[in-house]
Amino acid sequence: MSVSEFKKNINNLRQILVGKVTDPKEQIEQITYSLIYKYMSMIDNKSVSLGGKKSFFIKDLSKFDWENLFDQSLSGIERLNLYKKAIESFGESKNLPELFRKIFINAEIPFSNNNLHTFNLYINDINSLDIDKYESLGDLYEYLISFVGVQGDAAQFRTPRHLIEFIVSIVEPNEKDKILDPSCGTGGFLLAAFNYISKNLKNNKAKVVKNIMENMVGYDIGPDMVKMSLVNLYLHGFPNPKIYEYDTLTDDEKWSENFDVILANPPFMTPKGGIIPHNKFSISAKRSEILFVDYITSHLNKPYKGGIIVPDGVLHNNYKAYKEVRKNLINNNFLYCIAELPHGAFKPYASVKTHIMFFDSEISSKNDKILYLNVKKDGFTQTDARKSIDENDLPEIKDIILNYKKNNKINSSKNIEHFVVKKSKILESKKNTLIGRFYKVTDVNKKYKYKQVQLDNKLIEIKKGITPIEKSPAGKYNFIVTAKNARTTDHYDFSGSAVCIPIVSSTGHGHASIRRLHYVEGNFALANIMCALFVKDQKILLPKYLFYILSNKKDEILSRLMSGTSNVSLDPIDIHDIYIPLPKIEEQIKFVKKIEIIENEKNLFLNKVNKIDEDLINIASDFWN
Repeated sequence: MSVSEFKKNINNLRQILVGKVTDPKEQIEQITYSLIYKYMSMIDNKSVSLGGKKSFFIKDLSKFDWENLFDQSLSGIERLNLYKKAIESFGESKNLPELFRKIFINAEIPFSNNNLHTFNLYINDINSLDIDKYESLGDLYEYLISFVGVQGDAAQFRTPRHLIEFIVSIVEPNEKDKILDPSCGTGGFLLAAFNYISKNLKNNKAKVVKNIMENMVGYDIGPDMVKMSLVNLYLHGFPNPKIYEYDTLTDDEKWSENFDVILANPPFMTPKGGIIPHNKFSISAKRSEILFVDYITSHLNKPYKGGIIVPDGVLHNNYKAYKEVRKNLINNNFLYCIAELPHGAFKPYASVKTHIMFFDSEISSKNDKILYLNVKKDGFTQTDARKSIDENDLPEIKDIILNYKKNNKINSSKNIEHFVVKKSKILESKKNTLIGRFYKVTDVNKKYKYKQVQLDNKLIEIKKGITPIEKSPAGKYNFIVTAKNARTTDHYDFSGSAVCIPIVSSTGHGHASIRRLHYVEGNFALANIMCALFVKDQKILLPKYLFYILSNKKDEILSRLMSGTSNVSLDPIDIHDIYIPLPKIEEQIKFVKKIEIIENEKNLFLNKVNKIDEDLINIASDFWN
């Protein structure tokens, strides 16, 4: 049977189950039980054929041998009952090795007497899989678990394999490292680390390989994920995978265990009411994503090494705990590099904005800067289909980071956006934000000959809109919303000349973007998803000049200030960090007049074009009539 045929059969099995089991994760769990059941029988049969003895189907389990399910004397109900009893017994029998008991413990079988036809289709399809012919059943099992997209409501997104391998290749674990994934899911990071170390081994003796396997540890809160991880590593040659059902954030039983390398994609979401962690954390927080980062930094041996995926909020939220963790990452030389991922990296399961933080205390302690890189293409489309494409920044980004680690130098590149930010600059900023693009906003206008002036609270006042869009009756006052044209309302919130800026992304879904800004004068109401900039001294700064400057640079300046895992927004206070070119007021007036002339000419042109189009439509209409 070819790999493609195996995949086809797996897809058929899922289609058979879908009528009874709708959750893809539960479908995989059922198929896993059946595959391991059959796999144990295959091992026993091989052993007997070579003159050995059975290891699994002995004593109280002998009656459950896989072949017994297909005894022609059994009725459909008897076959189903035998299968259920076998699965139940595997989780309890002392005659089964502990690893296999862990896989089958508390297993539930969805079939009943009412759906015998579905069960028969399913079990016969499992039986048709000739798994004995595959050199790497583990690789095929990885195809099966690739259908696990997200675990429950905790937003534990499955990490794409190419990103896992990218992270591991930069962290560069070795055969002596004790490695942990504290939210291991199906074991992808551990398996990638093992493959990377094995590939680079100078001494690949069995004893060395065994020690590497024993140094791999995984925790996960979900028993279903633990089972899948156990199976995945076992089928890839791990005789006794060290995967534990363990709540990293609320249990403290393993708190004293430290590691040389930690690789992780921790959960992005927190259950309602927050996490109630134990008291050994260095911070006071209830959000899982920041607690995980604190946990990781607390459990690394020197020299610290690791790679973790985090949402925007970890790098930017202004809460005390987040700022403490960020300061710790810099002051104690954990962090040396951050790679910003495209918002579609976790599609189709979610569209979120994430970053990879790379730890290496030896590199960080030698450098006073953080290296930032922007991954725009990761080899796949940014659509739900995530189809493979040629454009892929990851290989060149990998070369840039590894060269930075080895030589403390940055490769020049026309294709990859990358730069460094001084640690002191980060520590001196209001939020200690670790989002690199925030520090780029001060550089985008350097080509101007005029002096750069910061939009601090001496120059402008920022006010947030207060009128809900959906609950405002029409009236005589302008109501500024994110749409191109203003609406009207029966009241006004502010009075004066102002630059109005949306504070919520126009596209959302992890992508930062602003379509337009508005300039307004007089009395006006402002939507509560916008903010208004009021100039304090119009003899120094002309409001309309500010409008044109920010409108022209909205993508380079304002969009860079937006953050958020999925609901991307702009914190108005961050606008104070922006620098703009500020000529004398006379030159600002000339600039505005020139822009207005251009705007008027453009509008005249568009009106003429629209008139031509209208005439053509009328001519065509007359012709056809």
